[in-house]
Order: sequence, then C-alpha cells, then structure tokens
Amino acid sequence: MENRLLIVGSVAYDNIRTPVDSVEWALGGSASYAALASSFFAPTSVCGIVGGDFKDSDMARLARRGTDVSDIEVDPAGETFFWSGMYHDNFSSRESLETRVNVYENYVPKLGESSRSAEFLLLGNIGPDVQKCALDSMKSDPFVILDTMDLWIEIANSPLRELVKRADIFVVNDSEAKKLSGERNIIRAGEELLRMGAKSAIVKAGEYGAMLFHLDGFFAVPAYPVRELRDPTGAGDTFAGALAGVLASRGQTGFRQIREAMVTAAAAASMTVESFSSDKLEEAGLGEILRRAEYVRKISEI
Repeated sequence: MENRLLIVGSVAYDNIRTPVDSVEWALGGSASYAALASSFFAPTSVCGIVGGDFKDSDMARLARRGTDVSDIEVDPAGETFFWSGMYHDNFSSRESLETRVNVYENYVPKLGESSRSAEFLLLGNIGPDVQKCALDSMKSDPFVILDTMDLWIEIANSPLRELVKRADIFVVNDSEAKKLSGERNIIRAGEELLRMGAKSAIVKAGEYGAMLFHLDGFFAVPAYPVRELRDPTGAGDTFAGALAGVLASRGQTGFRQIREAMVTAAAAASMTVESFSSDKLEEAGLGEILRRAEYVRKISEI
C-alpha cells in the first residue's frame, strides 16, 4: 500500500516583478508549489483555504496527477491569500510590496479522515498556529517535515521552537537558520537546529545547493546549474514538496534515503526558478526532473 503525503500550507495568488519579466495573479503559495512537485512521486493531499475568487482552472491544476484537494476549503465571501513582490537586479534581493492574508486570517485547518491518517506530513510555510493545529489533528504518527520563514522566526519564535522539537526534518534557508539559531556560521547554525530538537535539518543555500545535518552525519548537495533564471519564488517550497514526495514514495527515511531525496528535490527546484509559478515544472514533467537529478549526482561525484 502506498504512503500518503499530506501538505498543509498556503494557496495563493502572486503578482511578481523580476529583472526579466513580470506576472499577475499567478498561482502561488507554499502548499501549491509543494503539491505540484510532490504529486509526481506520491499520492498527495492538500489542506488550505481559498476565496470565492479562486479559479476553477487553478483548482483543477492542483488536482492533476490525482492530488486530493477535498481539504482545500472555499470561502465564497472571502478573497484568496495575495502576495506582491519585486526582485532587484541580479535577483540578489527581494522586496515584498503587499501581503493580504485574506481568508487565512482566522483559518483553522479541517482535515478529512484520509488526511488525518497520512503517513507523511509536510507543514509548509504558514503560521506556526496553523501548523500545530494540523499536526495535533493527525490520527497517525506521521513523518513530519517542517518548513518556515523569517517572518515566523521574528513574530512567533516560541511556538515555532516547540514545533521544531516535533520535526523529523526541519527545512530552512541559510539566513533563517542563522536567525533562529543565533549563530553566524552556517555549520554551527545547522548543528544548533539539531540541539533544538529537530531529528534532522536541511539548510537551503539557493544557487549553492543544500546541506543536511543529521545524527548520522553531514551531507551537501549542489544545485543544478541554471542558466536562465526567471523567478525564484517557490523554489524552496518545490524543494520541500519533492523531498517529501520522494520519501513518501519509498517509505524509508534514513540518512541515505534523505540524501537521495535531496538530489531529486534540487532538480525539481531548479525547474521552478526557470518560470513563473510552477509552469516549467509541470510542462517538462517527471522525465526532466529525473534527468536533472541524474546530472546532479554526476557533478557530485569525484
């Protein structure tokens, strides 16, 4: 029997400007990116909320490859989470222009029976209160992958730290790892995340790849060399979704299996940055993900 993956996070619309192009009302949100990546590998359920303005075509897009969207609540009177941002020259920095949480303001996740029994749980980037509520609602004892961002480190530090203790894999980027740990050195920061209670931690470093801190050792995977960067939005969520999907598909979560899943996750994330939303990832499909994963393995060998 296949393991099921439940993803809890945001489903949103984004307006984005980059040095090369711009887009309006693109499908975004942590749960959207993660589910579109994970669904290539494992049966996936998504939990979130959207407003009456959410397009049927985007719900169908999320439901491709059999993804269960029955736990995405629709508030007909509300508006979908909205984010507007701009990337500066060379994509070196990002500015948030507007964030409207809308239907997520007082959101309490409601999980169906199938979701509550999922063997794997990805708590995508959303408030720690929503993440904890979903985790507490599980009937099973799932393998938990926890993601977050600097905002929650700043305004919800204590509840986030409590969740870290319950995480099998804690996923953050390099600046978030330093901020949460209080360490300026990234290696010391990763080791501190383990001391905080996470069973393992993955620190993403963008174009430089990602590092795994695990009780059984340390591992680093390079990024796939991208030649045409268009929009970095959602790359980290794609990484987490593909990671979770691969682990769920194999049902094994040891040091070796996490390392192997990271290679595939790096490949999937490289496709997200080559287009707005998840367009490139969806169009190119599983074959291109696996081809890039094999390339990442080759450039990692001596």
